[in-house]
Amino acid sequence: MSFFLRFIVIGLLFAPGNVWGQKKNSSFKYRIGKSPAPIQVDGKIDEAWSAAQTATDFHMVLPMDTSRAFVRTEVKMTHDENHLYIIAICYTDQDQQFMVESLKRDFNFGKNDNFLLFIDPFDDQINGFTFGSNAAGAQWDGLLYDGGRADLNWDNKWNSIVKSYPDKWIWEASIPFKTIRYKKGITTWGVNFSRLDISKAEKSSWAPVPRQFPTASLAYTGELIWDQPPPHAGTNVSLIPFALAGTSRNFEAKTPAKNRFEVGLDAKVAVTSSLNLDLTLNPDFSQVEVDRQVTNLDRFELFFPERRQFFIENGDQVNNFGYSTIRPFFSRRIGLNTPIVAGARLSGKINKDWRMGFMNMQTERVLNTQTAAQNYTVFALQRRVFSRSNIGMIFVNRDQVLRSDEKDPKYFTNPYNRNIGLEYNLASSNNHWTGKAILLKSFSRNISKEDWVHAATLQYSTRKWQISWQQEYVGRNYTADVGFVPRKDYFRLSPGITRLFFVKNPKIASHSIKLESFSFYDNQFRFTENTTYMAYTLAMRDQSTFTQWVSSDNIRLLQPFDPTNFGKDTLARGSRHQWNAIGTTYNSKPQQLFTYSFSARLGGYYNNGKRTFISAELGYRYQPFVSLAIAASMNHISLPSPWNKTTFWLVGPRVEITFTDKLFFTTFMQYNNQQKNFNINSRLQWRYKPASDLFIVYTDNYYPSPFNVKNRAVVLKFNYWWNL
Repeated sequence: MSFFLRFIVIGLLFAPGNVWGQKKNSSFKYRIGKSPAPIQVDGKIDEAWSAAQTATDFHMVLPMDTSRAFVRTEVKMTHDENHLYIIAICYTDQDQQFMVESLKRDFNFGKNDNFLLFIDPFDDQINGFTFGSNAAGAQWDGLLYDGGRADLNWDNKWNSIVKSYPDKWIWEASIPFKTIRYKKGITTWGVNFSRLDISKAEKSSWAPVPRQFPTASLAYTGELIWDQPPPHAGTNVSLIPFALAGTSRNFEAKTPAKNRFEVGLDAKVAVTSSLNLDLTLNPDFSQVEVDRQVTNLDRFELFFPERRQFFIENGDQVNNFGYSTIRPFFSRRIGLNTPIVAGARLSGKINKDWRMGFMNMQTERVLNTQTAAQNYTVFALQRRVFSRSNIGMIFVNRDQVLRSDEKDPKYFTNPYNRNIGLEYNLASSNNHWTGKAILLKSFSRNISKEDWVHAATLQYSTRKWQISWQQEYVGRNYTADVGFVPRKDYFRLSPGITRLFFVKNPKIASHSIKLESFSFYDNQFRFTENTTYMAYTLAMRDQSTFTQWVSSDNIRLLQPFDPTNFGKDTLARGSRHQWNAIGTTYNSKPQQLFTYSFSARLGGYYNNGKRTFISAELGYRYQPFVSLAIAASMNHISLPSPWNKTTFWLVGPRVEITFTDKLFFTTFMQYNNQQKNFNINSRLQWRYKPASDLFIVYTDNYYPSPFNVKNRAVVLKFNYWWNL
């Protein structure tokens, strides 16, 4: 436990004036009043907006953060008894063509001219909401967490429109108070506005944000001052029933087609104005897009992100506990190969300082795989300390739920697994100091030693420097059945430093040098592995980037390993391998209709072998309706016998057609010769009402050679969002 306390003390000593300091942009105040007349969301400045304050004189964030923005933006906000209204006038050059990818919802921020709103209804600089649009009218909405990271999987009911004019585009939106969670009676929120004009290669914000931070950073919001407390949202219950029909067939097993007819229900209940209860009965996630395949040359399990909205929405408190490779809770473990019967989640703010998340899920047993029913519980509690830091705890539990006829010992091989943990998140008021420390313990049958995890990281970020330190320990018996911990029984030390240089050049925005090292040791603190990485990055004012890097690897294998992951022979445990590599990456400027990027690697590999890697992605947009892209990568590995030469190809063309901002069609194809699979996934989505959808999804998997079908499925799914 001492490491945990030391980390907190060190963090406070390094940043004594910033941990609990005054909010940076508290002098930026926007006073919002009630509208004197009804607001029509039509993209026009009418009399109803005449009394509203105007926020303008935005500050440039990129490419430099030392001046006012060149592009002009004006923002007004008002409200009535039921809605929050905002209108943004985004001025452009006369007849300037806007740049967007498509009309797709929750678009790629860096590839679209856009305007975004960030609000912090508790003014705690940690959690909030974001709404916005690109210049073609595609909506953006999400939850803000960890002080400025956006979860765009959140979806709710609100309305907006974009109107284009020769010298500007106007975004107007109506956001129901029932959509936002806030404390009753609060009269000061955090607020900021962000504008990205790709043609001018300029990102700006109303309240100034240093260029090293995203404009979503809640540490740099101004203040939204209400003329009266926002109205109580009243009864806030939503029912979202769904109906599904589909058919699938497994051609490998030569079984007849299997038909599906299912119904289910989701419900959202506002327990308080800031605490929400989500319920699900017989959930289905067939509309979720398939994972992007990768060529796996790693010795450890790969991470694939959660894509099911029920687990992602408002789930940052449990999903982000720990680190990317030390997660006590990873929701993809739930319902992996078993149907989910029902689930419940209670999450949100208790008050300004306390936040909680609770989830319970029940799965069915599966007879043909002899899998018992499981019950999953996760509970997290978080307490804000100082201005933006917090201390949290988590409890994760998996239990078998056995029926009276399940007496076979096979059901009792792993009857339960539990995890309990503490976490301290450090964030100074100016965001220069950030860090995290965690302590975890697992509980499993017949295991009581070396089942601990402790880890800590500390990072210092300024306009010119970024200095970091991370250390990890994972015990050999630590087990997280409902988590993601691909590597165990190690110590890791990872220092890093980056120096950023600014130059007075009309074409170059900045350049930087980064040096990182990752060292692993066994439980006796004997060296097992090191990677040292150095990179030089050139950032142009047109937002194109170029990176050149070199690295050195030194590895002692702790387990036998096939360096091709292709089912061939393995390298011996304890064998040592050392190699050097060099690589480059380039991303083109996003202002053009045709965009491209490429990366390459050349160098050594295991067992004195050689590895060459080349990847490229090409994109073209017929804006705003069609976006075409193709990504391809090649790994060529040359090793002594019995591996010899192996080449892996991964090719993935993608077509996105947005007929309107409510009708979308996507087709994604993937060819992966390592997995001997060719996949097609097509999805048509019609958002016929806000947050209500009709999906048609088609999925096919083939053997590449000979080109024979493995399995095929088609699903029609309908859901409707009904507010009581």
